[in-house]
Amino acid sequence: MKISGNLPDMSDKGNPRFARNRLADATSPYLLQHKDNPVHWQPWEAAVFDEARRRNVPVLLSIGYAACHWCHVMAHESFEDEEVAALMNAHFVCIKLDREERPDLDEIYMSALAMMGEQGGWPLTICLDADGAPFWGGTYFPKNPQYGRPGFLQILSEISRVWRETPDKIKANTKALTQSLNAKATADARGDMPADLPHRAAQNLTAHIDLDKGGLAGAPKFPQPFLYKFIWQAAQLSGDMDMRAAVLATARKICQGGIYDHLRGGFARYSVDADWLVPHFEKMLYDNALLIDLLCTLYRDTKEPLFAARIAETIGWIEAEMLTDEGAFASSLDADTQGEEGRFYVWEKTEIEALLGAEAEAFCAAYDITENGNFEGRAIPHLLAGTDTPQTTLDEARATLLAARNRRTRPGRDDKILADWNGMMVTALTQASQIFDRPEWRALAETAFAAARRALTDKDGQLFHAARDARRLNVSLAADYAFMGQAAAALYAATGKADYLTLAEAYGDDLHAHFGDATRGGYTTNRQDATGVLVNNRAVQDNAQPSTNAAAQTLFASLAALTGHGAWEAKATAAFRALAGHLTQKYPSMTALLSAHYERQHALSIIIIGDGAPAKRLADTAHRHKVFHRHIVALAPNAALPPGHAAHGKQVIGGKATAYICPGQSCLAPITEAAALSQALDALVAQRQTGGEKTLGDENGRY
Repeated sequence: MKISGNLPDMSDKGNPRFARNRLADATSPYLLQHKDNPVHWQPWEAAVFDEARRRNVPVLLSIGYAACHWCHVMAHESFEDEEVAALMNAHFVCIKLDREERPDLDEIYMSALAMMGEQGGWPLTICLDADGAPFWGGTYFPKNPQYGRPGFLQILSEISRVWRETPDKIKANTKALTQSLNAKATADARGDMPADLPHRAAQNLTAHIDLDKGGLAGAPKFPQPFLYKFIWQAAQLSGDMDMRAAVLATARKICQGGIYDHLRGGFARYSVDADWLVPHFEKMLYDNALLIDLLCTLYRDTKEPLFAARIAETIGWIEAEMLTDEGAFASSLDADTQGEEGRFYVWEKTEIEALLGAEAEAFCAAYDITENGNFEGRAIPHLLAGTDTPQTTLDEARATLLAARNRRTRPGRDDKILADWNGMMVTALTQASQIFDRPEWRALAETAFAAARRALTDKDGQLFHAARDARRLNVSLAADYAFMGQAAAALYAATGKADYLTLAEAYGDDLHAHFGDATRGGYTTNRQDATGVLVNNRAVQDNAQPSTNAAAQTLFASLAALTGHGAWEAKATAAFRALAGHLTQKYPSMTALLSAHYERQHALSIIIIGDGAPAKRLADTAHRHKVFHRHIVALAPNAALPPGHAAHGKQVIGGKATAYICPGQSCLAPITEAAALSQALDALVAQRQTGGEKTLGDENGRY
């Protein structure tokens, strides 16, 4: 018996605009995956909610993304099914949303799901009233009951019944959830942070790291590079060897595990197990940007070949597989191929033996390739049982297997251009190019930054969040300005081109003007004049990427260090105080903000003036030094720094390329030799551990 037959027909057969699937008009690759579903999917727009009000039916909102495995499963089981679609069309107005296009909406409704006591994840399935207020939600549901979960058909039928028969229950739920969402969005987080909280936070977090397996204990395991970057900074400031060991154990396991693609490079989003072995095979641009950044930080201190190899291989993957036709960076690669998770990446031992011949035994021994496999009867290559040293002797074998893998059906690619994710990758590439003296990586970063700006900026200079096929999504988010501003600042430091600094300051100005919360401080997710969102959140907690307010802090701290303008420091300080009241209780999910606080607390710029080999030696020394939160700017003789900068007006000494170390708003004595620069930075690191930066400056002579 069809469940839909037990319900009254509430469909609207007289409105052709809404009585069809409208996703063919979308640009999002995820939405286009659903354009042929029999479900009458609608885009997110006011008219759709008006239609729900007119028909007196709830809105069913389904949120996912192109690389999501369980999104595909639910699509095949339910959204491609005529019986399910008939029930959805008759009793709901259905909206399909790409969470990467609208992370603001995803954040709102994922928060609502948590308030319902449900575990989050994607696909997110949530029911709303005609005002966009949620009243019920969940994640993946099978069509019929299985896996201990109710069937989607049953759920749809019951929600429709409750909507018709007990509307007061619906109203009570929407009222309670909306009040809770508003309370969260408008919470006053102002306060003072205890001075010792960052160090205590790092100690407490370190205590939860599994030193054997790496990462926070348990499964699944997410890389969370910003968490480990914060702990590493705390270790450098305190000299705490336990913190250092915990970060290194984690980074090595991530680099050795199956979460890393050992043939092509690049990291998957997370591992489903506690060993970093079995990935959720999707590859996301932002994860790889953040991991490149973390590994660069660790490499500067440890000089471990493993980290250098993973950085280079991952950038190689980015360049080979993630560039769009415009020259910017695509968003992700799918977890699935031909309807099967991970099919593109896994191997049978017989395949490898046939391809490698005599080399197969050594490869299989190194990468744990067995007849029984380690993932559903097949094998994920990994080095978890091996040494920290990359398997360079097997380069030729890996190249052979990669060539064979490239003949397989490839995972789908989401080629939309996202402002925040492109900004993160440009910043990471720029840092890597300087540490490893790879000018081609910097050129890649500059090209991608320019392409992303062209794609995402309108004639009035407004930056939009997403674009594809020369079509921009009409949404601007604070994170876009923060991360693209960071990218512009990084490119200025790398090139000395003043236009990049001008642009970074413009992004900072726009962020403050259009997203600043004048009442409580900090920055809201959407523009202050935004419409069509239930609440305008002020993101303070990290999720898969650093929070928007942490990113804003980092941008302002960078601009303060690069320009010397006190206004940027004032903005950063005010925004931090607006959020510091949450830190005592919520620091585990606010480590990016604590990291940004360290950057403000230990502001440092290193200015190198000169040209030729002597200037390059100074620059290389600075870039490869372990000192964190340093902004290194290399300038030709007679080039001008901003007037407010502590090194403004300074020039070469005795005709030699000269370096100026500038902690805060003053500079130490000029240095003309690379060895002396390294020694001075070593002394700065040592002084940081005792809180004695001012003493260091006095001893060496401030300018």
